[in-house]
Order: sequence, then C-alpha cells, then structure tokens
Amino acid sequence: MTHVRERCLQADLVILGGGTGGTAAAYAALRAGKTVIMTEETAWIGGQLTSQAVPPDEHPWIESFGCTRSYRQFRDQVRAYYRDYFPMQPASRAQAQLNPGNGTVSRLCHEPRAALAVLEQMLAPYIHSGKLLVLHKHVLVQAQAANHRVEHVIVKCLETHATVKLQAPFYLDATECGDLLPAAGIDYVTGAESKAETGEPHAVDGEAMPQDMQGFTYCFAMDYMEQENHIIEKPAFYEQWKAYKPSFWPDHLLSFTALKPSTNEPIQYELFPGHGRFSLYQYRQIIDQRHFAAGTFDSNITLVNWPQNDYWLGSVIDVSPEDREQHLYMAKQLSLSLLYWLQTEAPRPDGGQGYPGLRLRPDVVGTADGLAMYPYIRESRRIKAEFTVLEQHVATDLRPEGKAESFFDTVGIGCYRIDLHPSTMNRPYIDISSLPFEIPLGSLIPVKMDNVLAAAKNIGVTHITNGCYRLHPVEWNIGEAAALCAAYCLNNNLTPRDVRQDASKLASYQQMLVKYGIELHWPETRPV
Repeated sequence: MTHVRERCLQADLVILGGGTGGTAAAYAALRAGKTVIMTEETAWIGGQLTSQAVPPDEHPWIESFGCTRSYRQFRDQVRAYYRDYFPMQPASRAQAQLNPGNGTVSRLCHEPRAALAVLEQMLAPYIHSGKLLVLHKHVLVQAQAANHRVEHVIVKCLETHATVKLQAPFYLDATECGDLLPAAGIDYVTGAESKAETGEPHAVDGEAMPQDMQGFTYCFAMDYMEQENHIIEKPAFYEQWKAYKPSFWPDHLLSFTALKPSTNEPIQYELFPGHGRFSLYQYRQIIDQRHFAAGTFDSNITLVNWPQNDYWLGSVIDVSPEDREQHLYMAKQLSLSLLYWLQTEAPRPDGGQGYPGLRLRPDVVGTADGLAMYPYIRESRRIKAEFTVLEQHVATDLRPEGKAESFFDTVGIGCYRIDLHPSTMNRPYIDISSLPFEIPLGSLIPVKMDNVLAAAKNIGVTHITNGCYRLHPVEWNIGEAAALCAAYCLNNNLTPRDVRQDASKLASYQQMLVKYGIELHWPETRPV
C-alpha cells in the first residue's frame, strides 16, 4: 500500500483568516521581517473592506489622527487608485479628501474591488519574494494543541478538498467567527453575558445567553437605470419575508419604516435623497458618477447594508452545519427579497410603486448571485482573555471624567459608538455613546494558550463592547498589533504573556509599535 505524505508548510507566522485584521497582520509581520502563511476562505483578502462589501465605518477625526500609519497608507492608496486609473473630473481629482462615492457613512466610500487592488499591491512585494503565501479558498478543519501551545493546524481547499498542514511558532486567529478557538480547545465566549458576570448596565438580566448574537448581513451592490427594467426573478421566500413583522419592529421589515438605533423609536427612510428623510441609497454609496468623466459610470452605485436586510433569526456560530447553511440561505433570501421589494412594491414619492430600474451588480462584489462573497459577521467567538474590555471602561455615561479607561498595555486606539444591531433573541438595537478608547494587549491574549493571539473581532471584549471594537480601523489595528507582538516574541524568545507581565519588555514592545506607526493614546485635545 502506498502512503501519501501529507503536504506540510512552515513559516514564522500562520494567520488564519485574510480579512481586515488578518491582512493588516500579514502586512505588519512581513514588514517586521517575518515569513507568513495566510489562509482566506474566499477569493478576496480584505474581509469587511472587500469580500463582505462594507465601506469603512470610521470616527470623525480619521483624516488627521486615530488610526495606524499603515491604515492611513491604505486609505491614501485607495484615493490614489481612482486618481491614477480613472478618468476623473479635474475638480474631483484635486480633492485632497476625495470620497469616490460621496456616501454619508464615511469620508471614504469606495468599491470593494478598489480596496482589493490596493491591499494586493501592498502585499505584492512579499508575495513575489516568497515571504508571503496566501491560501485562498481554504478553511480550518483541525488544530493540534498540547502544553498550552498550538502545534499545527490543518486547512482544506474548498475547491479541491485537498488538505495541508501548517506549522509555525505563532498562530493568529483572524477568522470572521473565531474558528481556531474551538478547534484548538481555546476558552471562549459567545453571545450576551449576564449582568452578574460583567456588571455592565446593558448586559442581559438573569442567565447569560450564548446564542444571543447580533444579526449578520449579506450585502449587495446596485445601481439605478431609471428608464430600464432590471427586476430579478422573484426570490423563493419573498412572500414569507414580505409578510415578516418582527415583534419589536414598527412595521414589516420590508418597508421604509424602521427603528432609530439610538432611541428604538420609529423612523421613516427614503430611497433617494430629496424629500427630507434619511436616504438609504446615499448612505453607503460607493460611486458618485459626477466625480468621473461623462460616460464612465452609467449611474451612482451603492452597497445595501441596511436595517431591512439584517438577518437575526439565528446565528452561524456553534450551531449544526445544517442550521448554519439554512441561516445563510435565508439571509441571502432576505437580501434578494429586499431588492425585489424595492424593484416592485416600494412606495415612491410620486405615489407609484417600485423602482424596476434598480440593477443588481454582481461584478461589483465578484459573485454570480450578486451577493457579497461572505456575510458581514458583526460578532465573533471571543477569547477568554487576560483582560476583557467592559462597558464600564468606555461608555460615556459611565465615565464621569470624560475619558475612557487608560490601559497600561495599550497597543492602539479606536473610536465608535457602542452599536449593536438587533439580535438573534429578538432584542432591538443597543446604541449608546462611547469615548475614544484604547486597545489593551491583554484583550489579544487567550488564557492558557502561549502561542496564539486574537487578531480580529475575537478579542477579549463583551457582547456590549464588541459594538465599538468591531469596526474597520480598529480591526486593522488589532491585527497589526497582534502580528508585531508575535514578531517581538520571536525576536526575544518570549510569550505574549511574558511581554505583558514585564514592564520593561512591554515598554520595548510598545516602542516597536510606535516605530511602526501605531498610535497608543488619543491626543489630549481633539477638534469638535
């Protein structure tokens, strides 16, 4: 009998998940002189920025400070990508803070493909030199751990089903759902903690609810060809979604009436701007055709990540494979049903119904069905960490001195409201003010595991504080800090816990972060 030896690849660092945090981690580790193997479940690296089709959610000061140097490099190169390769109007090309889509969600709304092009350019020197290997369309299937260390992982190609063993001194979990944690026996938490556990005012009363997670979303892109008919085939579950009225929602989900997140009171939206209401189309608009030479784009393009296509009827974490596939399918049906409703039944200001000229744009998201390659997962498994960030550390109402908790082991900064979308247990929005915050190293370090770091939304936060630590620049910073911690440990034969527990080593590591352009503290004064 012939035995086929399993293929084995080795590097200084194995990064599982090529999303926003994973890609930032790879870029940081490579600049620090390390070799990297990075896996990615889809055909595109970048996660939120690309395969999930979510334009950046950022804080008000992003153009001046409050992110890492490499994240600013990414933003600058996105703008340069449009200036260098697109026929732009001279006035638009000259805008220092060009917003290609003029969407209202961010100062930089851009196409997923533009983000992908920039990220691939940033990593290109390391791919060409052999320092970085990206295994696209690979998922984790097994992890071997012993003596508080991961010894190897096995990943599988989704196309060929071939497996490969990956070995490294350090492993970063940057998967969207924290997949390494159960595979390697790493202690973790899911869902909503109880008040008894965390003391957080917005935690749940009574017992913790591990399956109470924020809804996820299958985003999609569309434009509007007003005189044309682009109505899609009626989705199989359209009638069910059309009839669906959540118990906590003021109207049917497929309507322009929704909840205002900060108050959970009814709010009326409109599709296109012009009638005094919040425009859903303009919110995440990623191309404004007025920026470009006439004829470049037939229409403005928007990404649909709205209240109406948040899916909260079940989670995709720690459920059976059958339930997971069912929830993913029904989430896709919801997004397609929203589009069909917009095309055929949505009320128009002129008294008519439907916008048949709304055109699904599969090319924008790189898929055949027109939906993003991967759902936008807001809430991952979260490590039981050396330190867990609580609502008490960052919520404005709980910080009478007007500053978030200052962490001795800060590895970066971020700012966003505590923004939790409706949950799988039919709880409405939790949307409360938070203060500009720091990211503690302790939240990246799992208890009882010495060579693993969290590098995405799976850090030591709670169901509540996940709501402000899950956004693009924060996830990027987390990935970068995790990778540089691994590099520092490799250079000095240490574990992350060693670094955190020794003041001089921690200071040396933090100096390394500053050298690489990571801001550790917010400035004392910020523009209003």
